[in-house]
Amino acid sequence: MFVEHHAPEPPPAHVLEALAETSVSTVGHLTDFGFPTGLSPLYRPLKFVGPAVTVKIPHIDHTAVHIAIDSLRRGDVLVIDQSGDDTRSCFGGMGSYAAQAKGAVGAVLSGPVNDVREVTELGFPVYSHGTAAHTTRLLGLEGSINVPVSIGGSVIRPGDIVFADSDGLAVLPSGSVEGLAKLLAEKEAAEPEQKRRIDAGESLSDLSGARALFNRAADRG
Repeated sequence: MFVEHHAPEPPPAHVLEALAETSVSTVGHLTDFGFPTGLSPLYRPLKFVGPAVTVKIPHIDHTAVHIAIDSLRRGDVLVIDQSGDDTRSCFGGMGSYAAQAKGAVGAVLSGPVNDVREVTELGFPVYSHGTAAHTTRLLGLEGSINVPVSIGGSVIRPGDIVFADSDGLAVLPSGSVEGLAKLLAEKEAAEPEQKRRIDAGESLSDLSGARALFNRAADRG
């Protein structure tokens, strides 16, 4: 059975642009949730941020991937759940070319990617579970578009914001992005002053508060 739902409306462009000015690792200072594991970028450096268009396919049939690519909007991120199969690639050079032509900014795959040289030369950013020459096929079996999917232990819903750079990948609820972008910007804006104070002789542990926490625990011990 095939299912296709419409993607939610994305956040305003200025919100995504503000998020893109920050780093994924700064998100990691604030929460433990929303970090798919086991995936790596096809090449570095890379960076992309955009709303997820999700696809769930059976392990061997990538028919729904082609339909989803045709539905991509400018700024979208294609997210593909291969139902636990991490041996076959469902996405390679032609998929990357078509997705980029639609204006997509990146792809996230629960399985591997193929056509490494072609995708790299195209400059289309992909996070995946490695690479593989063994591929899925057009069989017309089943698939679902814009449904919740599972990638690397994280649930990704249509419209969730996928934020990726050379450090890693985070998935953020769309409604939280504006406030989070401001918080990340404020946190990163404090770093130049902290570096200046370190250059002036102050210690990192005092500036960060680590020394106070350490001493408090030591006193209790």
